Amino acid sequence: MRVAVVSDIHGNIHALDAVLQALAGEDADELWCLGDLVGYGPRPNECCAAVAGRASVCLVGNHDLLALGCEVLEGEFNPDAAEAGRWTRSALAQEWRAFLEGLPSHAEVDGAQLFHGSPRDPVWDYVLSREGMVEALELTSAPLVLVGHSHVPFAFSAEGELAFGPALAGAEAELADLRWVLNPGSVGQPRDGDPRASYLVLDLGAGRASFRRVAYDVELTQREIREEGLPETLAARLATGV
Repeated sequence: MRVAVVSDIHGNIHALDAVLQALAGEDADELWCLGDLVGYGPRPNECCAAVAGRASVCLVGNHDLLALGCEVLEGEFNPDAAEAGRWTRSALAQEWRAFLEGLPSHAEVDGAQLFHGSPRDPVWDYVLSREGMVEALELTSAPLVLVGHSHVPFAFSAEGELAFGPALAGAEAELADLRWVLNPGSVGQPRDGDPRASYLVLDLGAGRASFRRVAYDVELTQREIREEGLPETLAARLATGV
């Protein structure tokens, strides 16, 4: 079975559309989403609709929870993210609010355990260090552990092999008999210095993970962010992937 894995879409429908178009040539049987469909970006409803119509597994992320009205969470976000969360809350249609409310914080399917954050805290914890990756393996049992949240792709194996960030664009990891922690990176707001949308394709039969990047119309998303009056930093950072 071939599975496409996406995460951290953040209301960027043009990045998501580019990924979905690219997936048409990947022969993926399923789509798994690791959360944060909304927040930061200007098209939350369209992103929810696209994922709901395609994904067989979808998790809730911290920005999704903020958009659902968890005002006590606002202190956990920087001012621009909190402002974008309030805007998203007002823009989110009831249909997609209900969709987000029904999402789990973690899942297990086909030999993989899925988290938005980490096994220690499925929503909030970042896996950014080698120590965090080791802990993620220690706290789980599945051959594959998939995490998002950091917006940075990585591949880490039980033997201590680590590949990180934009160097993974177009790279493949042979999963073999090892256990792995994998992060597909961010579709809608990459933070590894590469502005292209990032995603992951798993060939579970062949035991291979393939990291992908695809360009999209960054300027169009930037223009929509500005038209909605969202913070300028959220538009500017898309051009450089930081």
